[in-house]
Amino acid sequence: MQFKQFYLGCLSHASYYIGSGDEAAIIDPQRDVEQYLDEAETHGQKIKYIIETHSHADFVSGHVELAAKTGAEIVYGQRANTRFETLKVKDGDELFVGDVKLSFLETPGHTPEGITIVAEYRSGDTPPVPIGGSSVESSLERRSDIREDSVLAPKMFTGDTLFIGDVGRPDLIGSKGFTAQQMGEMLYDSLHEKILKMPDETEVYPAHGAGSLCGKSLSKETWSTLGEQRRFNYALQPMTKEEFVKIVAADQPEVPAYFPESAAKNLEGSASLADLEKPTQLSTEEIDGFDGIVMDVRANAEYGTGHVPNSINIGLGGQFASWAGTLVPIGTNIAVVAETDAQVDEAFTRLARVGHESVKGFILIDDYTAEKKQIEQVSVQEVFELTQTEKYLQFVDVRRPAEHAAGHAVRTLNIPLDKLPKEFARLDPQVPTYVICQGGYRSSLGTSILENAGFKKVYNVTGGTAAWVDAGLETAASATACAGK
Repeated sequence: MQFKQFYLGCLSHASYYIGSGDEAAIIDPQRDVEQYLDEAETHGQKIKYIIETHSHADFVSGHVELAAKTGAEIVYGQRANTRFETLKVKDGDELFVGDVKLSFLETPGHTPEGITIVAEYRSGDTPPVPIGGSSVESSLERRSDIREDSVLAPKMFTGDTLFIGDVGRPDLIGSKGFTAQQMGEMLYDSLHEKILKMPDETEVYPAHGAGSLCGKSLSKETWSTLGEQRRFNYALQPMTKEEFVKIVAADQPEVPAYFPESAAKNLEGSASLADLEKPTQLSTEEIDGFDGIVMDVRANAEYGTGHVPNSINIGLGGQFASWAGTLVPIGTNIAVVAETDAQVDEAFTRLARVGHESVKGFILIDDYTAEKKQIEQVSVQEVFELTQTEKYLQFVDVRRPAEHAAGHAVRTLNIPLDKLPKEFARLDPQVPTYVICQGGYRSSLGTSILENAGFKKVYNVTGGTAAWVDAGLETAASATACAGK
């Protein structure tokens, strides 16, 4: 047996390759599918099944393209309302990939059609052979996690039903006729009546890790055992169904606007990346007059040094696709500002992963000949000293409320980044405004939003709250409003 986890850090997304004999299955594929084709070719295997644990909301999957290229069957739970040929599975159904048996459990709760897959080696199997090598693409944060496995331990692919350290949120599909309360109750039943009946040694492989908005407390670990989750996952501790629903629904981050559209696209089927219209190179005059969003994908320091006026900074070095999907409505015309053609290509692919198929143009920053704007980058020490001496400044923390509540720099006002475009009226555009996050990535995006809204003096705090804490500067554990003019 061959087994491989592909982990895409920018979307905190895990997909899986299972091969045995001359057959293979792919679980929860990302939109760009060449890596799965390459693995199958390397091992002389034919992809037989493409299995979706549910209709993903945070990214667009490439299952239709992969099926067209391989002849594989697309597999969903029986409740999935797909618009393409689909093999629907229900509780107790089994499929075989070489000598591997795939058993299916219906596990609604995160979505109505959610399924969990249990992979087991049939009697007489040889030990699994891990696929060697790794694929690392610097800013895409893609990797393949490989390790030796016990022959006896079944593998359980839980999608977004059970994460490492958390469970799937039950509030993403209100438009499908279920309330968060009803979905939470389904989730409790799925966990206790099906998943938790498996033995402790069962290996758990979810579809997401830390950083995903499909849950609130996901671990950085990308796999675990069910026994470990029984001990350490807060949502699996003994409690009533009512207690479970209450605790799981509490303090969830706001649902990004693109989630429902991605979920719908996955049920409809997305176009091949190769069929999407590629962006054209724009002149300085064309980028200045562009009708849409100008997105600078460089790092915050580079953006601060000089950028196209009225652009926003969503750097490729962070959770680029998630923030692009959160802050830019799907269908908006986008022009990319980058340093190299390779960055343009990378941005194009990563935007398509969350459903942005309207990247119309690009310009390389060295080709921009008009006057550039700047955002000054300031250290945490400089800002701390200003908070002690200056009455009229605004210090904005754009992290999520739970992050801010756990500990923040003094005098910060918490306006989460996803709310900043609608709530900057809480600030005075005439007062110097300093923006901080955890490490400097989100704050740079925040400064670009405020600059475009007409704020006169905006500063990005480099190193963020992490640097503030490391420097031993004063912090607080509850939200405090900044001093205003």
